[in-house]
Amino acid sequence: MTRGTTGINRLRRSDRWLVHSPQIRQALARADDPHVVDLGYGARPDTTLELARRLRTIRPDLRVTGLEIDPARVVPSTENVTFARGGFELAGLRPNLVRAFNVLRQYPEDAVPDAWSRILSGLAPGGLLVDGTCDELGRRCAWILLDASGPISLTLAWDPFTVHTPSDIAERLPKALIHRNVPGENIHALLQSADRAWSNAAPLAPFGPRLRWRAALKQLAATGTPAVVPRRTQRDNVLTVPWSVVQPRTER
Repeated sequence: MTRGTTGINRLRRSDRWLVHSPQIRQALARADDPHVVDLGYGARPDTTLELARRLRTIRPDLRVTGLEIDPARVVPSTENVTFARGGFELAGLRPNLVRAFNVLRQYPEDAVPDAWSRILSGLAPGGLLVDGTCDELGRRCAWILLDASGPISLTLAWDPFTVHTPSDIAERLPKALIHRNVPGENIHALLQSADRAWSNAAPLAPFGPRLRWRAALKQLAATGTPAVVPRRTQRDNVLTVPWSVVQPRTER
């Protein structure tokens, strides 16, 4: 059972990414009966309802279910969103997408693979899992996108005006990576590279942190990091890389 802390708009950065992610859009668009599970929504269902509203811009017919392991947190259905008791077994549902934010952070690192495997085994064919973590206000976020074969990518997203360097997100890395931010590990190398690119883009600071980060992101991509450079202007500073870039090198 999690602490249950939540808040209105806490997961807005991941929601915005989900709405524009090609993988997420494809998984929902191809489904005959698209179904999303928000696993471990906490003491209040605010973020589940927000997720439903945002993803329904992709599929208005989307079904959404919020699952909580604590029966006292299960609330009546509202806004065409259902709430029920459930955990990694997904209450026997077969969703196309599962979002599990701030759930695995309380588990030991070696418990993550089994948790991933159990959730992924319950997905509909072609389904996806988002395992993420964020701070209390949602200003610093990180999440891993997975399919049946395992992790696909890592995304870091942060408030451009309250985070000083990309490596500040290290404290909110998902459980699979948070203990790996040490010299010799891939995630540490990525954060160091991102900080260098951010520093090199300092001449653009007078134009704001969004333009500065876009320049840093382009530099990262140009110097060999396969970072996604979005075509559109974004409200958040976002760094998405393939899982191979950050995959742990050593066994603890």
